[in-house]
Amino acid sequence: MFKKALVAALAVAASAAALADAYPSRPITLIVGFPPGGGADAVARIISEKLGRELSQSIVVDNRPGAGTTIASDLVARAPADGYTLLLGSSNLYGSDQLLYKSAKYDGVKSFTPIARWSNSPMLLAVKKDFPESSVKGLMDRARKYPGKLTYSSSGTGVVTHLAGAAFAQAAGIDMLHVPFKGGAPSIQAVGAGDVDMTFGTPPSVLPMVQGGKLRLMAVTTADRSPLFPELPSMKEAGINDYDFSLWFGLYGPANLPPAVTKKLFEASNRVLADADVKARLEKQGNVAWPLASSEEFKAWAIGDGKKYKIITERSGAAEVTK
Repeated sequence: MFKKALVAALAVAASAAALADAYPSRPITLIVGFPPGGGADAVARIISEKLGRELSQSIVVDNRPGAGTTIASDLVARAPADGYTLLLGSSNLYGSDQLLYKSAKYDGVKSFTPIARWSNSPMLLAVKKDFPESSVKGLMDRARKYPGKLTYSSSGTGVVTHLAGAAFAQAAGIDMLHVPFKGGAPSIQAVGAGDVDMTFGTPPSVLPMVQGGKLRLMAVTTADRSPLFPELPSMKEAGINDYDFSLWFGLYGPANLPPAVTKKLFEASNRVLADADVKARLEKQGNVAWPLASSEEFKAWAIGDGKKYKIITERSGAAEVTK
């Protein structure tokens, strides 16, 4: 009996090794739940280009925006667990998607295999060029003087640009009006045109209009100053101690991804994230490479962060709006 069990175990190990050696034997598709040209798309393309070289196989970025990224996530949750359909995912997988969209039937823990944490980015508080205040403290004072009058734009109800603004208002104890748009571009353009007071945007979305003189940067959305934007004050400096909001992305596969495939993708990802050129390109887009020591560590960390994100979603009132 022992001999048969040993033979079976050796066979499984040999099969796993053979799978790892053979993978990937054809192009990989990376599903991104955002349109081309935004912050998520930039991260996906910068890393996947180098990752494809590491794996000696092309990686095709497939943009599937819509329904707050749940269309993309659902596609991967239902894909074969063979490593050829992957997802650029974030904390919204762990509960907030299900709060916002009844169509999201997947479970963040049960439906996906976390592979590697890729990047992190502060978000930027940007105001229209003629906004009368020059500091976050001045903005908060104005919001208290005119409750419900200041407006902030987002790329849609329940998405990260909405939740960043809602969490800011909660932490600051102020009342602001949320103005959702269908996409990041019209959201930023509305502030640039002066129709909306401010936005909480990703660096790739905000910076071009800042450089064009149509927006002014006021702060980063993190508790401490960002090394990417050292000239911008943090929220703690503005007197908000309970606000620390950033946007991260990681690589996911469907549930039950073979451990050998997960390991190969994790190790290749971390080699890519250590590459100086990749780091520089990410930083140019307002991101930092943010690897962890193992896929298991990424899983535990992501679940914890997802719980915090879910609480922010519940408190924002976005779930009631999207029902």
